[in-house]
Amino acid sequence: MEAGAGAGPGAQPGRATGPSPITEAGPVGGAARVWAEAAAAYGQTVGGGARARLEAAVGLIRNLAVTGGGGLAAAREHRLAAITAAEECGDPELTARVIGAYDVPAIWTRSDDPELAERIVDAAERALTALPSPSGGDAARCRLLATVALEMRGTRSPRGPAAAREAEEIARRLDDPALLVFALNGAFMQSCTRAGLAPRRDAIGAELIAVAARHGLVTYEVLGHLVRLQARAALGDFPAADEHAAAADRLGARHELPLVGVFTEWYRALRLAAAGETARAEAAYRAAAGRLEGAGMPGLERGLLPLALLCLRLSDGDSAREAGRRVDLGADWGPYRPWAEPFALLGAGAEAEARAALRALPEPPPDLLYEALCALEAAVALEVGDRAALERTHTRLLPAAGQLAGAASGLLTLGPVDAHLPAIAKALGTRPPG
Repeated sequence: MEAGAGAGPGAQPGRATGPSPITEAGPVGGAARVWAEAAAAYGQTVGGGARARLEAAVGLIRNLAVTGGGGLAAAREHRLAAITAAEECGDPELTARVIGAYDVPAIWTRSDDPELAERIVDAAERALTALPSPSGGDAARCRLLATVALEMRGTRSPRGPAAAREAEEIARRLDDPALLVFALNGAFMQSCTRAGLAPRRDAIGAELIAVAARHGLVTYEVLGHLVRLQARAALGDFPAADEHAAAADRLGARHELPLVGVFTEWYRALRLAAAGETARAEAAYRAAAGRLEGAGMPGLERGLLPLALLCLRLSDGDSAREAGRRVDLGADWGPYRPWAEPFALLGAGAEAEARAALRALPEPPPDLLYEALCALEAAVALEVGDRAALERTHTRLLPAAGQLAGAASGLLTLGPVDAHLPAIAKALGTRPPG
């Protein structure tokens, strides 16, 4: 399972647990022997140019992706090579199978490699156009559409949601559980088009768990638990979120899915932050960030730690100006730098420049941190009295009333949206919602 295209606890990426796993006499040694012998037989039996080799390679690439770290990065590289090789064969059905076979569950709504994602979407769209008319090819079409929905996560194109809807409709019509969980993953990736959609994601997670558990689709069962962890955290239901974190951890350990623990460790730091245990939360965030290094998920990793610490300071009662004094723009803020800059400028006493930076902010991307970035914008707008920014953040945050800002990520929070909305309404001189 990968972050931007999935998930996975158990051992920390790259770190063995328990006895040494490779022993000639032990069960893992036996597995290594079977692997070597089967691979040798396959190499001798199946011709080097056979298309069967290409399809078999995709299965290996898919399995490589759930190992985390270097495996995930290598899987992304080899995936594109496999798609390119399939297209060179001039067979759209083969291309559709190669693209669609990479059904690695995705939990993070920001792409690890946007350029690669765009190239995969282009290939999937070409295959969709070249496929024969729907009928027997419906399953292939469903997988291509689900791939488009997954790879277009975090974009504002209407194509992503449309592809997700069509994939889900085909999967339900075909009554194919493996197709359905893949399509539901696409629906999840396209469920951040506005604030306040945690209940929708909670329903997707519940169906993922039910279908995957019934049909032995373990990685999607893990995905369902992580989706529900995020959704229940957003809704402030931490006892339920705790249960889903524990269930994901158990499955990850049993099935050797090391990336699961990355997400559950960040969630436990969020729990401390939500409980007001600032010092412990900061230590937990720094430890979780250390575990994320080298996990092969740049779309998740870049900028996350400084963002989490900024949110923590604001939740602890710092004003935007006070928090800004501790914002180091020399740190890697990744895609969140535009939201950090107004704080740093305020902290440096450059209020006019902070106002200009605030006015230049784009709408946050449609991902799991949408509410968090809106709340950050609101915090600066309150500090400088920018009415236009206050009006737009109030409008954007209002659908998330009753939820915790940022907790939909399962990683961080700025506290209840219901604490932000009245402050904005008061500054605007309007009646608070209620």
